[in-house]
Amino acid sequence: MAIEHDYFGVLSAGPDGAIFWSERVDFGDQSVTVDLTAPDQDDVSIDALDVAAALISGIENLDANVRRAMLAEVDDRTSEVTEYILQQQEAYGDELEQVLVDISGDAAVDIIRSLRFASMTILADEHGGSEPFAVLEYALDADATDDVLLVNLGSDGAVLSVMSAD
Repeated sequence: MAIEHDYFGVLSAGPDGAIFWSERVDFGDQSVTVDLTAPDQDDVSIDALDVAAALISGIENLDANVRRAMLAEVDDRTSEVTEYILQQQEAYGDELEQVLVDISGDAAVDIIRSLRFASMTILADEHGGSEPFAVLEYALDADATDDVLLVNLGSDGAVLSVMSAD
């Protein structure tokens, strides 16, 4: 059995009923891996696929909104974003400016602007639920697999939470 969608084409279920779609999406100077997955295709609606397609099509605006949400958390000393920024400052020390793409003098702003948007995983079966519909992964170092910030989005594209992967 399969689901057909204008954006994703034919999504065929594997032997276990799960669906998976993956593609690289380029915007600006970034290339993001986008995965769409669901453990059971019967739990995926056309509405969920439409929302997923809209998120992918608007990935540049989505990225800008997520970065603004991260900046909003900088004033909270207990936020995961603030902790991540402090960890990066400590890890890089005097070498921090070498990995930043923009230097304004405000380290927190500069680090958030310099984060690389590495991937977006869309959990298509979570459309309309209380669990994240999409998880975006950001890292200052593209090769860092553990030292990342994960941003959880609802079906409406709103930021539900930002957390460190460590």
